Amino acid sequence: MPDVSPDILRIRSRLLAWYDDHARSLPWRAAVGAARTEPYRVWLSEVMLQQTTTPHATPYFHAFTQRWPTVSDLAAAPDAEVMAAWAGLGYYARARNLLACARAVAGDHGGVFPDTEAGLLALPGVGAYTAAAVAAIAFDRAANVVDGNVERVMARLFAVETPVPQARPELRRLAGLFVTDHRPGDWAQALMDLGATVCRPRSPLCGQCPVAEDCAGRAGGSPERYPIKTKKADRPQRRGFAWVLFDGQGRVAVETRPDKGLLGGMLGLPTSDWTTGDPSAAPPVAADWREAGTVDHVFTHFGLTLTVRTATGGAPDGRRWMEIEAARAALPTVFAKALDRGVS
Repeated sequence: MPDVSPDILRIRSRLLAWYDDHARSLPWRAAVGAARTEPYRVWLSEVMLQQTTTPHATPYFHAFTQRWPTVSDLAAAPDAEVMAAWAGLGYYARARNLLACARAVAGDHGGVFPDTEAGLLALPGVGAYTAAAVAAIAFDRAANVVDGNVERVMARLFAVETPVPQARPELRRLAGLFVTDHRPGDWAQALMDLGATVCRPRSPLCGQCPVAEDCAGRAGGSPERYPIKTKKADRPQRRGFAWVLFDGQGRVAVETRPDKGLLGGMLGLPTSDWTTGDPSAAPPVAADWREAGTVDHVFTHFGLTLTVRTATGGAPDGRRWMEIEAARAALPTVFAKALDRGVS
């Protein structure tokens, strides 16, 4: 490790001054010096950002807050409407947890979020990171907020040689050295902004970094080397069939998936099991099924190839007809792809 000992107070002072001048303008963030952001907006944005990027999450955030302006509004929303609005934001378990948390806040806390990290952590679906982020950003509590951006900044500042994920406890400990009661919300957001805009995963902009002279990774000549990562295992590939059944009047057969499991509670097309072996090819009804090609989709832990088959006939038991355009808008991305393949 290079002989560089970061000065905690100097880094805090320089990074907060940089943040005052360079803070990103985000729809869920209060301007520097303004009143703190409403906790509902902080919580909602943090849940959305757990599996996607800021540009992708932004239109969803606007749509949710326009449709459900308060946590109590969201709590009162029908499950199906929230699930449909969530489509494209990642695992639907997060949407189910979102509703569970909103209903707990509305029902058990009078629509007011707890203002401590411990109180937030007790809410359903709220993990350590989200509790810390909401506590710091919405309530200015001295919480240690550590996301991927913060891990990268710490790994470079201290030239941490242990690879991720094994290094995460150490990176969290190092980040905790900087947490004080002085502007904890701004500090958390300053670290995130530094990682997102300057201390980038590739090609870090060290010449623009306010704490470059304290960075052990930069002193060693290869800041982009950090954080060191363990080689990922190959993502398994699964296969299955998607059955796109039309009624001849501009409608397609859809179903509601079981509450448990991937895409639980979401609208879907009839499908076979998704397996690494040979999937079952039994269609939902007897019809003149024709192959329409394949679609590929990548989930976090596996890739999926669906063979799409189409037919015209009667709706199978447990399914219902839906206008094609309405179905396309409501279906999760993987099924929308299959529907498009079946229509083309």
